[in-house]
Amino acid sequence: MEKPVQPSIAHRAAPDGTTYVELLGHWNLRATRDRTADLLRELAQLSSGGTHWDLTRLDDLDVAGATLLWRSWQQRRPPHLVLKPDDDRIFRQLAGLPLNRTTHEPSRPIFSPLLRLAAATQVFFYHARGMLELLGEITLWSVRLMRSASQIPFKEISAAAFRSGAQALPITGLVGFLIGIVLSYLSADQLRDLGADFLIVNLLGVTILRELGPLLAAILNAGRSGSSITAQIGVMRVTHELEAMAVLGISPALRLALPKVVGQVIALPLVVLWTDVLGLVGGMLGAKIQLGISCQAFVHRLPQVVSLTSLLFGVCKGALFGALVAIVGCHFGLQIRPDTEGLAAGTTQSVVTSLTLVLLVDALLAVVFAHVGQ
Repeated sequence: MEKPVQPSIAHRAAPDGTTYVELLGHWNLRATRDRTADLLRELAQLSSGGTHWDLTRLDDLDVAGATLLWRSWQQRRPPHLVLKPDDDRIFRQLAGLPLNRTTHEPSRPIFSPLLRLAAATQVFFYHARGMLELLGEITLWSVRLMRSASQIPFKEISAAAFRSGAQALPITGLVGFLIGIVLSYLSADQLRDLGADFLIVNLLGVTILRELGPLLAAILNAGRSGSSITAQIGVMRVTHELEAMAVLGISPALRLALPKVVGQVIALPLVVLWTDVLGLVGGMLGAKIQLGISCQAFVHRLPQVVSLTSLLFGVCKGALFGALVAIVGCHFGLQIRPDTEGLAAGTTQSVVTSLTLVLLVDALLAVVFAHVGQ
């Protein structure tokens, strides 16, 4: 008898209660896309620990059909499975996906404050471990690419740097300029009462170059680029593009995470410099209006009271913040559940985590390197 072209499921129950399932026909994207819900429902009813699966009579099995079966098996290979060697390679690739740990993310108990604290701690260490693993993969790929420069994804890196850098210049410049004016106006009256008008240059220079410039650039970057990175990778998760990449042997860490991290490390120090310049211009304008300090006097005094070390310290912090935002964004993008609610929740978690990490790291650096550049 000729095998059916459409995906078909034949099953029978043995006298000992064991269920034998045989898949027939074409299990590819064209054949399954209109029957996905029905096939999933029927496969879920047959899936159990003792079911014997026979895939040797399949005419065609591609990534879409294999992913359908994989989902019905709860992303675990059944113990009793017979299939062709070529099809076995697809399931081995699916089993090796780093995304499987998403389904095992610990839930949040709601019964008592102590359990909530324990669950929050567990989730914290879960995500911390995931970010460290992603950082390790990026580091290993970076070492490999140093030995083979032809494989470096220059286009992806330049695209990430452009989106995180050039497209962020208007908003970061505007915010930096306004913050400089606000700082100048708030401190001018206090300094005038003390008879220390020229100390406004010291105040603005150190505050903007060491702290506010890098911090403002990083916060805006987390809101813009961090959420964009998470949403972009999350959409690929929802549309199963990441599974397809894994089956094809393409590492998400190489093609997605590494270019974004490198692009951020390149772009954010330049954005910090841009924010510093506009912040100082706004502060200089406020000092001229409030205290009558000329622009020439402001520019002449600035390098005398602010060292080059302070400027470089702020720029290096920008590179560190850019890497943090990119790693957090990529991690939460890879962890997103494949549905619209998961995409929204993952993006929110990414932005909140990025902002929290940036503030914590900035506070730690301010304490540890308090005397650097003084």
